[in-house]
Amino acid sequence: MELYWQEKRRGQRLLLDLGDEGVAEVGGVRETKRGFDAFAKTVSYDPGRAAKDIASMDEAKGFVEGHRPWELFRGTDGITVQSEVRPAPDEE
Repeated sequence: MELYWQEKRRGQRLLLDLGDEGVAEVGGVRETKRGFDAFAKTVSYDPGRAAKDIASMDEAKGFVEGHRPWELFRGTDGITVQSEVRPAPDEE
């Protein structure tokens, strides 16, 4: 199981690689004209898990990671976010 940030057009997304079960997006950050918007996935509606107009990418990523959205999945105890951001996948 791996937890990592991956580049995406105009931002980054936080992905949880579940092995044979696939990859789940658990959060993301998007650059806007006013700064950065961030969200952390949840199982129900929770407006507190999204924020707009954050000053920096690092602050926005900290917002997402602070909610620990990967904990929605079993078996993620003790998992940490990898420090290296992965490049965007090649689109065909």
